[in-house]
Amino acid sequence: MRPTCCTSRGNAWTYCPWWGDTSMQKQRGVVVYSVSPFRQRGSKAVIQRLAIQRLQASCCPRYGTYTWAKRRDAWQNSKAGHLALGGHH
Repeated sequence: MRPTCCTSRGNAWTYCPWWGDTSMQKQRGVVVYSVSPFRQRGSKAVIQRLAIQRLQASCCPRYGTYTWAKRRDAWQNSKAGHLALGGHH
């Protein structure tokens, strides 16, 4: 696909400048919406709480696996583990 400098919208041709090009006049019809900083503060606490819960939920299975593996390794390297697995000590 070949990049072009013009796009077709119906019957009109519109020039699309490179991203960040400030040498042109502002385009008409561009609407920008934003949220007030006072409205954002309430959602900050919710986002932080969800992030902490997600971190805790992902760490619990990892810690459980880690402790299980340490106990199993210690048991396999013990005299009882060698005898139970049919090996010799």
